[in-house]
Amino acid sequence: MSVYSTVDSIRFEGPDSTNPLAFRWYDATRVVMGKTLAEHLRPAVCYWHSFCWRGEDPFSLGVPLFNRPWFQGDPQSAAVQKLDAAFDFFARLGLPYWTFHDRDVAPEGANLRETNAILDSLLENAARKMQDTGVKLLWGTANLFSHPRYMSGAATNPDPEVYAYAAGQVKHALEWTARLGGENYVLWGGREGYETLLNTDMKHELDAYGRFLASVVEHKHKIGFKGAILIEPKPKEPTKHQYDYDTATVYGFLRRYGLDQEVKVNIEVNHATLSGHSFEHEVTTSFALGIFGSLDANRGDEQLGWDTDQFPNNHVALVPALVELLRGGGFKTGGMNFDAKLRRQSIDPEDLYAGHIGGIDTLARAFLSAVDLHQAAELDRARTARYAGWKNE
Repeated sequence: MSVYSTVDSIRFEGPDSTNPLAFRWYDATRVVMGKTLAEHLRPAVCYWHSFCWRGEDPFSLGVPLFNRPWFQGDPQSAAVQKLDAAFDFFARLGLPYWTFHDRDVAPEGANLRETNAILDSLLENAARKMQDTGVKLLWGTANLFSHPRYMSGAATNPDPEVYAYAAGQVKHALEWTARLGGENYVLWGGREGYETLLNTDMKHELDAYGRFLASVVEHKHKIGFKGAILIEPKPKEPTKHQYDYDTATVYGFLRRYGLDQEVKVNIEVNHATLSGHSFEHEVTTSFALGIFGSLDANRGDEQLGWDTDQFPNNHVALVPALVELLRGGGFKTGGMNFDAKLRRQSIDPEDLYAGHIGGIDTLARAFLSAVDLHQAAELDRARTARYAGWKNE
C-alpha cells in the first residue's frame, strides 16, 4: 500500500465547497465550446518535482524534508515504490495525463546498457499501470542535465563521448515515449549554453545542437512516432547564457537548421518571465511563428529571480495567455503540464493533492474566463478595426 492509497478519489464539488480535497472549478466533464474541460486543458501530472524532489534547498546541505519511503534504501526497490505511489496518486486525482524524465523513473546503472535495462523494467510496469488506470502519457523526455557528465552540456558538450552518450539516452527515452503512446517528446536543454565566451566556440556548439536535434527528428520518423518534438525555451539557470533563450530565439535556431516544420515549443510560465516576457507574449509568438506545441503551468515568484516551479495561484494573470490559446485553436498534441513543487513546509504526503487541486482549479477558472472573453469577441472586433485600413485597395 502506498502513501496515497488511503485517499478517496478527488471529485468536483463546485465553487461553494470548503473541502480542501475537492475541485471547485475543474469539472472535467463540463462541455465548453464543444469540448469538455479535460479535453481543452489536457492537464498532466509531472513525475519530477512531484515525486522526486525531496524538499532540499541550497541552504539545507542536501538534507531532505519530505519523508517519503522511496527516498530510502536500495535505489531500484525505491523506484518501484515511487512508481506505485505515483500511479495511486494519478488515479485518485483523476487528471488524464502524466509526464516523466527517464531519470525520474529509474536510477542510473554502471553504464548506458545497464541504465537502459533498469528503465525498461520500470517502464514496462508503468505501461501496465497506464492500462489499468487509463492515465495517458502527455510527453516523455531524457534528463540531460543532472549527472556530472553534463556539467558542460549534452548536445553542446565539447567532449564527443558525452554527446554520444546523450544521443543514446535520448534515443531510448524517445522509443519508450512512442511505445507508451506518448503524444509529444520534449527536449529540455538546461545546460545547452555557456558560462563564458573565453573558452566557448559558439558556432561549433550551435552546429552540434542542430545536428543533435536533426538526429532526434530523423529517429522519430524512423520508429514511426506520431507525436510532436518539443523544445522548452529557457533563458538561464543553470547555464548563464542558454541557446534556447525564448520562443523567438528557438524559432531562429530551428530555421537555421531547417527544423522549423518539425519541432515546436513547450512554453513555461516562469521561463517566459525569466526571459523578460509575459506568458501571453510567448504563447502569441509561438502561434504567430507556427511553432506552438504545449504549455508548462509552472509559475515563478515575482520577488525572486530564479525558476521556483510553483503551482499557478492567480487565475487573472493566466487569462490573457489562455485567450491567445483559444484564438490559436487550442491544443493539438500538447496540454497543461504540472511540473511544480510543494512548499518545503508542506511535508505531509496529502499536501501534494492540495497543490494539484489548487493549481488545476486556477487553470480551469482562468480558462472559463478566457472563454467568456473569446466568445464575447469584443477584443477581436477591436483588433480587426485597428487594422481595417489594410483591407482596402
